[in-house]
Parts: sequence; C-alpha cells; structure tokens
Amino acid sequence: MTGNTASAPAMKVVTQHTFGGPDVLEVAEAARPEPGIGQILVAVHAAGINPTDWKHRKQRIFLGEPPFTLGWDVSGTVEAVGFGVSLFQPGDEVFGMLPYPHGAGSHAEYVTGPARAFVPKPAALSHVEAGALPLAALTAWQALVDNAHVEPGQRVLVHAAAGGVGHLAVQIAKARGAYVIGTASAAKHDFVRGLGTDEVIDYRTVDFAEAVRDVDVVLDALGGENCLRSLRVLRPGGILVSILPENWDDVPGRARELGVRATFMVVEHDQAGMAAIAELAESGQLRAHVSGTYTFAEAVKAHAEAETGRVTGKLVLTARP
Repeated sequence: MTGNTASAPAMKVVTQHTFGGPDVLEVAEAARPEPGIGQILVAVHAAGINPTDWKHRKQRIFLGEPPFTLGWDVSGTVEAVGFGVSLFQPGDEVFGMLPYPHGAGSHAEYVTGPARAFVPKPAALSHVEAGALPLAALTAWQALVDNAHVEPGQRVLVHAAAGGVGHLAVQIAKARGAYVIGTASAAKHDFVRGLGTDEVIDYRTVDFAEAVRDVDVVLDALGGENCLRSLRVLRPGGILVSILPENWDDVPGRARELGVRATFMVVEHDQAGMAAIAELAESGQLRAHVSGTYTFAEAVKAHAEAETGRVTGKLVLTARP
C-alpha cells in the first residue's frame, strides 16, 4: 500500500500502468506511506516474487485496474509504528505477508501493513532468505497444518515439489513427521531429495495416479485435471488441498463419490502461522531456496524468469543492499 501525501518523502516502487508482459513494469517514485492505526511502516530489504505477482501483472484478477505496486512478501526493518502498536518499535527486524490480496505493495522501498501480519525475523536468516518465505510458506502451512492437520506417519503427496510452495511444503511435512512423496522433473530430483523427500516421481515419465496409493494428504499447486487425478491416490477419508482453482467445479463431487475430501484455499496473513514458520526456520527445519535475486531495475528480468514456470524455489527482489 502506498500513500499519496504530497509532503511525504519519496520512495522508489516497481509499478505498472497497464496489464501485460514483464515490460509493463517500471521503476517510479511514490510518496512514502505513513502507518495508520495498528500498522507499522517497514523499510523493505527484500520481497519475494510469487506466481500471483506475475498473474496480477498480466490481467485483472483481484486488484482492479492499474496503476498498482505488487508484492506481498516482506522482510525489513520497522521504520515507524502507528497508533496503538505495542508489539514492535523502530529498528526491529521483521518479516511477514501483507493481507492478500488488497494489501499488495511490498515491491517498494517502504510499505505499511498490520502489525499482526509480521513477526520478528529469525536471526539465522538473511533478509533475502526471510523475504522469500512468507506467502509461499504460509500457503504450505495453512494447507498442511490448518486444513489437512498432517500428523506423524501420514503419507503426503506434494505436487511441484521443487516449486515455491512445494519445496517449503516438503520441509513442513517432514518437520511434522510425515512420509513425503514429491513430483518433479528428473533434473530436479536431487534437489527435492535434498529437502528430505522420501520418494520422488518424475511426472513426465510416470503416471503418479498409478504409482502412488494410500495417501493421507495431497497438496496440489497445479489445478485442473491434476486435482481430479490426485483424488484417486487418496485413502478413504484422505484430503486434497488445492491452492489453484482451475476447473475446480467437478472436484468436490468426485471426491464425495470416492469417499475422500477436497478443499480449495486462498492464503491469509496470519501471525500465528508466521510465528510457526519463524520457529521452523530458526531451528533449521525450514529454508527457502533462492534461485536468484534482482534489484528493482531488474524487475522485468525477474518477472520474465518467474513466468517460465521452471524456477526452483523462489526469486527475490532486493530494495536495499
């Protein structure tokens, strides 16, 4: 969220005035926002890029018409606190996810957000590592813990296990004692195994719906036909959690026919979830793999790379050295 106060100091933002390819992005100046009641102003050090960023750049989804500044991931330093904020003070290092979708704006030098969207940044993580985590890690946490209630010994299938959400979901599931099966291209199998995955399936050469059975939980980040086929691998009472609503309408009915459950979720900002993620990161059980970092001036290049769908882990924009 960026402010419009004429007297406010200026800051750099990555913005766009129309929908389209990566080249619609530009670096511009905007007024630095002021924190409102219950908000903090964060000097952004690093902010991850997620698929929802480039999808919103391409077409109207939730944010209305541009101009707007994207970005929901934040890692940085508290610059100022708004009225009533007692949890943080200027100088604190924090990370978190801005409210999705209308809180977007972290691809900027400064951003405001609810104090309770943030937690202290783990000392073990750099700002780049912390900035890569919030949206993807919260998505994985809310899918596996809040929705699926993963327990020790359960069998969990993670699709796109080398992707942004997937590679964090593998680690979260392992931290909860699950047996984890991941799908990935052959070139990424070593990476996925290195995360702790117990089995890896090459989705290009193996039909996972034939190779996998008796799964308690499926986390699907692909949508469409993949959701329907994933229902077949669940044991009775098992659950599919999808984070992509493509062709979702047929899924709940088919799940009922098979005696399994299916739910679709959208990530929410969540201080308790962020605290759990911070604890896992501090203990070394959760790390974001950062494939590349980019300055604001390189945002076009970053979006072009993100949109290939071949990124391992996450890409991150850096606002400060």
